[in-house]
Amino acid sequence: MTVSRSWVCAVVLAALTAFGTTVPATASPSGGPSDESFAQVQCHGTESVTYQPGVTFAARKIDITTDGRFGSCADSQGEVTSGSYGERFTVFAGCNNLLDGFEAQRTFTWNTGDTSVMKATGSSTVVAGQVVTTIKGTVTQGRFRGRTVVQVITLPQPDLARCLTTGLTGATGVTTLAIT
Repeated sequence: MTVSRSWVCAVVLAALTAFGTTVPATASPSGGPSDESFAQVQCHGTESVTYQPGVTFAARKIDITTDGRFGSCADSQGEVTSGSYGERFTVFAGCNNLLDGFEAQRTFTWNTGDTSVMKATGSSTVVAGQVVTTIKGTVTQGRFRGRTVVQVITLPQPDLARCLTTGLTGATGVTTLAIT
């Protein structure tokens, strides 16, 4: 996985919010675009992130592990009902640069056994004590190739004072995904 330092920082405090709208998309049986049918995919789930050692204000090397699970997915083809993603990587980061923009690649694995590789950019904001990260991109390989992806991750900020001591060691929040 290709990751920038900002990606890790955003992942540390990222969280997803639910999508309230439906956007049509099309897909052929091979996973590429098609004018023949509308296919939309919407997923809801959770993302857990762990940091070793904890993230402090003093920037240092941090091993990051993400585990995303979509327990509920719907697509107009009735095939994708769940999915997951996960990454492990190391970055040099601290609490003071967690909201930087980033570029990333993420692979989603679907209950069908298919995968979708997304190339994306993202950014984070703080809303009501939570870090909300929005990731936008395109599926470059696999199922839904050529389709647009929007993922939103919302992670709570339980105790920023930890940045001064042992550091933030993990967070879990909600995530949503829309492929159009």
